[in-house]
Amino acid sequence: MNPGALFTKDIAELSRRLINKLTKEIVAESGVILLINKDNDELSSACFGNKHCVDEEYTTELSKSAFNEWFNHPKAFHFALTPHSPIAVEFKNLQVFFNIDFQIKNVLVAPCFKESDKELIAFFCLFNKLGTSSFSMPDLEFVLNFIENCKFILCNALDWKCQEVIQRQSKALLEISKNLFSNLDDISTLLNKIMEEARNLTKAERCSLFLVDHDNFELVAKVFDGIKTETPEVRIPINQGIAGHVACTGEMLNIKDAYSHPLFYPDVDAMTGFKTKHILCFPIRSVKDKIIGVAELCNKINGNSFTKFDEERTNAFAIFVGLSLVQSLLYKKATDAQQRSKLANELMLHHMRAPAIEVDKYLNSPLPTKTSVHPKLDNFSFMPRIELAQHDSVQVVVAMFVDLDLIQKLKIHLSTLVRFILTVRRAYRDVPYHNWTHAWTVAHFAYLLLKTAHAKEYFSDLESFVLLISCLCHDIDHRGTSSSFQVSSHSVLASLYSSAGSILERHHFAQAMCIIQTDSTNIFETFSEEGYKRALDLMKVMIIATDIANHFKISSQINKLVKSGIDKADKKHCEMILSLCMTTADLSDQTKPWESTFGVSDLLYAEFFAQGDQEKSLGYTPIEMMDRDKASVPDLQYGFLNKIVLPIYELLANIFPESSCILLCIRENMNRWKELNTLRKEFSV
Repeated sequence: MNPGALFTKDIAELSRRLINKLTKEIVAESGVILLINKDNDELSSACFGNKHCVDEEYTTELSKSAFNEWFNHPKAFHFALTPHSPIAVEFKNLQVFFNIDFQIKNVLVAPCFKESDKELIAFFCLFNKLGTSSFSMPDLEFVLNFIENCKFILCNALDWKCQEVIQRQSKALLEISKNLFSNLDDISTLLNKIMEEARNLTKAERCSLFLVDHDNFELVAKVFDGIKTETPEVRIPINQGIAGHVACTGEMLNIKDAYSHPLFYPDVDAMTGFKTKHILCFPIRSVKDKIIGVAELCNKINGNSFTKFDEERTNAFAIFVGLSLVQSLLYKKATDAQQRSKLANELMLHHMRAPAIEVDKYLNSPLPTKTSVHPKLDNFSFMPRIELAQHDSVQVVVAMFVDLDLIQKLKIHLSTLVRFILTVRRAYRDVPYHNWTHAWTVAHFAYLLLKTAHAKEYFSDLESFVLLISCLCHDIDHRGTSSSFQVSSHSVLASLYSSAGSILERHHFAQAMCIIQTDSTNIFETFSEEGYKRALDLMKVMIIATDIANHFKISSQINKLVKSGIDKADKKHCEMILSLCMTTADLSDQTKPWESTFGVSDLLYAEFFAQGDQEKSLGYTPIEMMDRDKASVPDLQYGFLNKIVLPIYELLANIFPESSCILLCIRENMNRWKELNTLRKEFSV
């Protein structure tokens, strides 16, 4: 006999070939190979005689089977089958499964072992010796010899089958994960999908899924598979029933006979008419191993109970379910938070929106001009905080746009511009320094750069317009505290933006976007799609540029541009110069004559010291600049002007020589602070 002629990797086809060969050789009517998987406590058959099912195998639980006695005492033997005996019932179940009908009278059984470790892997069963009443010892010896010669091809096919099972399971779990993770946006749909996949995976009739409400010590079922409920969800105490036991212990329960189990509640069957036979109940855990749910499968479709293989599959399945549930709940939480944020923004904008009567007041008044506001409005020495203290700041801002001829060139709707300015003004808080006055005076310095320093020659009309808009918006909703304070106090702003850096600046930009993306205040509404995108991108770059740390990151690149020459057509060159304009505009209070600069320092340090007081109340030690008990304002201001302000404006003057007059004023202010510091030291002595 040549065993290689029988070889195939298909276990069903191999079983058919082996049985056919044996039945011919020993003249038997039919036969079957019972395959054994001890790890899964499973006994299976892929073929009966010449017949095998394409889609599935016959499987039964070995420990509950009548064949288990053979497993415990494996040997070769033959016997006459007693009708209605447990073994006869098992064989009858096999015949029914494979749709084969003949009477089994006598049986020959021979075990097959792995050669490597003598592990029992199969029983070869032959039925009905033809031409005589029973099998003989020579028949038995032939079968054993046949098995010895062929077992290596059977082992090979079983190994191949094992690999196929693993591949199918991996593929199934991958497909399941795709199906689950594509339904994260709807928790109800996801729960239904989980139940569907669980049923398909284990061939169960029904599945129920409970989420664990740890706060109320309850299990919550939003959907019951196949059971209609009048309420949107069912809640049961977490310590009741089979699901409750699994939720509390975290241990899987595989119940072979539901009605004999003490935790089973039969009244549910009585109410629904469903007959529960077997139950496989398993926990669902989060990444942190916290039990977040319980799934309960009922009734194996083929009539057998759930196997150890089902347990293994559901354990793997539960990992994907846990991940998908956690992600879905987080997604819902994030979506809810986003909707709440949207509502909060709508409420904020509602209260910030300027009344129509206020808008009409400006629209019905003559268009303000530079001359009507102040003839020296475009001088670098002009002190807007002092000389326009009694003037309407909205008219001042509109006049700057008018004087640069940006409204007409960009076809800006005057009503939108006025409404935008009024809304931005309302978005600033009443803090000592970073308030609306600071915003429009920063915009005034940008206006000076564009007009008096001729920076407008470097920028397009759109870029010039966005520079002024960015100045107006750059400190929206400033709370009078620094980015570092947001981090140390664990504020909401820190949680939102700390990973990206420039916490306050990103918040100011986000608030500006809320205003711009509102129809009535969309200041970029007349721009093309490309222009609109460019405007938003520039706004982000420029507002974040007001974080002085970002200036130092690009200052060396700007220095290189000054030496090599600025290409006005290069967008990157343009963005760096606009960023420098924003930085210098933000610090422009330090460039004004002493009368203005000294007064601003009182506002600035009032804000700093207020933050220092908050830090002390929280148990932190503020830096010297924020500590009213330690700070020497003249000394701090001199150092700030000398190390930070002067180098920045020297860089500006290299690009725009018309701004060089600023340097004289800065140095004058440095001398005044130095004199004050000297007097302070003499007085303290």
